[in-house]
Amino acid sequence: MSSTLFRTKNVEQSILDTEEPEHALKKSLSALDLTVFGVGVIIGTGIFVLTGTVAKNNAGPAVALAFVAAGVVCALAALCYAEFASTLPVAGSAYTFSYASLGELPAWIIGWDLVLEFALGTAVVAVGWSGYVASLLDNAGWHLPDALGSRDGADGFGFDILAAALVLVLTAILVVGTKLSARITSLVVAIKVTVVLTVIIAGAFFIKGDNYDPFIPKAQTVPAGDSLQSPLIQLMFGWAPSNFGVMGIFTAASVVFFAFIGFDVVATAAEETKNPQRDMPRGILGSLIICTALYVAVSIVVTGMQHYTDLSITAPLADAFKATGHPWFAGFISFGAAVGLTTVCMILLLGQTRVFFAMSRDGLLPRFFSHVHPRFKTPHRPTILLGVLIAILAGFTPLSELAELVNIGTLFAFVVVAIGVIILRRTRPDLPRAFRTPWVPFIPILSVCASLWLMLNLPAETWVRFAGWMLVGSVVYFLYGRSHSRLGRQGETTAGDATKPPRPGDAQ
Repeated sequence: MSSTLFRTKNVEQSILDTEEPEHALKKSLSALDLTVFGVGVIIGTGIFVLTGTVAKNNAGPAVALAFVAAGVVCALAALCYAEFASTLPVAGSAYTFSYASLGELPAWIIGWDLVLEFALGTAVVAVGWSGYVASLLDNAGWHLPDALGSRDGADGFGFDILAAALVLVLTAILVVGTKLSARITSLVVAIKVTVVLTVIIAGAFFIKGDNYDPFIPKAQTVPAGDSLQSPLIQLMFGWAPSNFGVMGIFTAASVVFFAFIGFDVVATAAEETKNPQRDMPRGILGSLIICTALYVAVSIVVTGMQHYTDLSITAPLADAFKATGHPWFAGFISFGAAVGLTTVCMILLLGQTRVFFAMSRDGLLPRFFSHVHPRFKTPHRPTILLGVLIAILAGFTPLSELAELVNIGTLFAFVVVAIGVIILRRTRPDLPRAFRTPWVPFIPILSVCASLWLMLNLPAETWVRFAGWMLVGSVVYFLYGRSHSRLGRQGETTAGDATKPPRPGDAQ
């Protein structure tokens, strides 16, 4: 049993599978495309919303340090992702990496985890985009009917038609081709980065030094129910619930980590990259460095424009400009946020379909979904299926309580990838590695510890929901995946051939 659960798919076989005509994706992406994808998915809801929330509730002006802390955690994981993506340029990201190093069951678990992470991430961002667009339409005098503009329409029925429509349109774009989606992403990212740079440059003229005092507000002990500090941290380490202070920065880091989710999606496009050995590390690390610098700069400017106690929670960037008497900038920022969130949805959906495609190609999910479109060379079947399901999810389901599952799912993937780097270095030291994670095993171990630390800062309810999803995934694996695994069937065929009685003429 244990030998089948932890059977690994060697790197050579994984790469060979990508060359089968019916299951081969088109290679069309460059290092610039990958960097644009990374920036496109990272800069989203986090920078436009979370800055005010964590500054007001947890870290004050030191929210900039929280972004640095979260960025460091991501950088440690990014070094591990870069080695794997350049060594094993196959669709599936952490799922594929785990299959080559940890075994089939761990790979299934992480693949199941990524399906949840990307699905919820896409739906949550689509709902956020819908809110921005609805607000802009209202300002223009166009009002959607209640039943089509929210989940709380007339007679208790509501369907967010904007969120669902966005997902369906992006699904069609992804079916047509990855290069087309890269071109659209490049245009939208240019708009989004322009908005962020406008905030930094224009906002710098309205900074007041007094707003940084105190930079790290004094820790305040509060009732446990009123603190965002994780009860798991309180239980394990005995710390009293508190906001602000040094612990407030770490708590803020676990919240703003949502703003960095997405750089790992770049790794899912490895199989569609022209020169993955060179371009994947550049795309992953380049996008992360750019976004971290922008996040830190924005948080410093916004907390300098307004005292952290006065920041808005729903739209801190836009409202900071309103408070300084410049409402035009506020409208410009809202427009940029609405446009920018489209790329976040598209790239998260891209990542999910590639993980699903890789799992089906390995037989852990029905092989029906592993065939590519004869003309576009994209995995059109899983893209259409998942796009429709996520559109329904975004239209009907309230997602606020499930959003934290995206965080814990991503951090769990970071842990698995870091462990995989250590194992593959020991089991396959002969593999050619275009990029090597420095200081192995120190960097991967540090990545595991940092990711686990942020996971512990998440609410206990998130852990319960995550465990429930993993339990469902385990049932699916043992009822379907294990018996239909392509790797398992290849092993059975090999074993069967070895034990067959010789046929007449075999000796000759």
